[in-house]
Amino acid sequence: FVLPPTTAPRAGNGGRNILEGPGLNNFDIGIFKNFQIKEGFKAEFRYEMFNAFNHPQWGTPSSNVENAATFGQITSMRDPRISQFVLKLIF
Repeated sequence: FVLPPTTAPRAGNGGRNILEGPGLNNFDIGIFKNFQIKEGFKAEFRYEMFNAFNHPQWGTPSSNVENAATFGQITSMRDPRISQFVLKLIF
């Protein structure tokens, strides 16, 4: 890869979309149950998981050709599995 000259309006000699990142494999799951407390009052209990199967979610490769040490390397990840409990009162 060659850096473009500073005076020309070009983007270098690499083609478009030549750096592709890894695919995304993400499953979110939620389970909930409603409870009737009394007339006009309900409670909803939920359990939610984001990235439920805990697949690694790699970031995109570095495309900065000026920093040749990390060019094309993946140096970031998305969040791992996150789960939460929710209690919501509806009135």
